[in-house]
Amino acid sequence: MEGPTPVSALIHAATMVTAGVFLIIRCSFLFEYSTLLLQVMTVVGATTAFFAASTALFQNDVKKVIAYSTCSQLGYMVLACGLSSYDASIFHLSNHAFFKALLFLGAGSVIHALSDEQDMRKMGGLKVLLPFSYASISIGSLALIGFPFLAGFYSKDCVLEIAASDFTFLGNYAYFFGTLSALFTSFYSTRMLCLIFLSNVNGSKNIILNAKESSIKTIIPLLLLSILSVTIGFISKELFIGFGSDF
Repeated sequence: MEGPTPVSALIHAATMVTAGVFLIIRCSFLFEYSTLLLQVMTVVGATTAFFAASTALFQNDVKKVIAYSTCSQLGYMVLACGLSSYDASIFHLSNHAFFKALLFLGAGSVIHALSDEQDMRKMGGLKVLLPFSYASISIGSLALIGFPFLAGFYSKDCVLEIAASDFTFLGNYAYFFGTLSALFTSFYSTRMLCLIFLSNVNGSKNIILNAKESSIKTIIPLLLLSILSVTIGFISKELFIGFGSDF
């Protein structure tokens, strides 16, 4: 589903596309009666995480990269549900909302600065012109990758750890494709950062010369989401998956 970046940030990060996972978690007491259904969810989740991540590798539209990334992270959430770890699934859903909203709004800031250009191949060299957007997208990308001690690290690592500790064929299947998806996530996130900010300038001269950082109204949400993308995993870890938590 396409829309303006604030709408994308809302529906991809927190509401519409994650509603299915939330419904599975709320109906967990029903799913636990069917071993077959849990096995199907594990396979579908792991396969979705892999295929969506591999698709994101070849996208050139900045919003499509982030959107396919969302599909991949939903795969992790469904995979966790399939392994009966609903607490880890909703923990990843909660953390994902913050850094994915940050990525979409950061991408929106870049697109707005470049006169609505979305093709990453026509960007480049924006690190100096858009330093705050660069910092925001870097933090969001590192949290998405699962860089140690950022939000995504606590939840994604937990999901992979649960898959690795399930000594069955499906557990190994989920762990293999989950780890491979994490590798692909690192690749396409780094590629996005390089194409937009670190490579040589590839855009139109007039557009690049007129590019400037967004207004304070855009910067404040990016700043808040950046802080939360760094801290929320550590802050909420004990609530969601802490020892003895009945969340």
